[in-house]
Amino acid sequence: MLSEHNKFLEQAYLVLNRVYFEDSLPEVVITIQSSQKSYGHITVGEIWKDSWDSYHEINISAEYLNRPIENIIATLLHECCHLYAMINHIKDTSNNNRYHNKKFKEIAEKRDLKISYHESIGWSVTEPTEKLIETIKQYHLDSQIEYVRMGAYDWTGGENGSDGDNGNDGDNGNGLTGTKGKKPKKKSSTRKYICPKCGNSVRATKDVNIACLDCLVQMVKEE
Repeated sequence: MLSEHNKFLEQAYLVLNRVYFEDSLPEVVITIQSSQKSYGHITVGEIWKDSWDSYHEINISAEYLNRPIENIIATLLHECCHLYAMINHIKDTSNNNRYHNKKFKEIAEKRDLKISYHESIGWSVTEPTEKLIETIKQYHLDSQIEYVRMGAYDWTGGENGSDGDNGNDGDNGNGLTGTKGKKPKKKSSTRKYICPKCGNSVRATKDVNIACLDCLVQMVKEE
């Protein structure tokens, strides 16, 4: 199940990079790990390395995967804004990268995030705007997460996540509503594939590798 969440977040990152940063952000490694004090974080250094390059890590907290999709995307976009600041040498935080200053607020609000102030973490409390929710719907990110969540596990064992300040990210969260034990919906006999960039879709009667020739990217299967 986590692999499906990772695929979804990777596709969402591509969409956010294209829509809000003109594809200027570099490749990153997206992880899902336990992080009860924050909804997400990004590493200051490029801690992942392979034979060709090195990469920042964006982590999305495993405990809060059952939040509404717009809040998860807002967290991911929040971390993308930090990455944008880093690659453009903009000092957007202080106090060991915890306190968010007005430069971060400016970067984030230009990209359809609502940013509020908290005395301990600064301009960090993050909520999605209506424009961001429209973008999520336009690129079908809301429908892609539905099949990922079928039979999803409640990471906190049923306890509600806290609202308000949750560490580095700080955006407002809702109580978790795990679906462990629920019967998954019956799958359709056809598969729907969606372009993560333009939203074009096609259907197939079997699993296929298919690309959108308008955008020259692989289409993503929706179940």
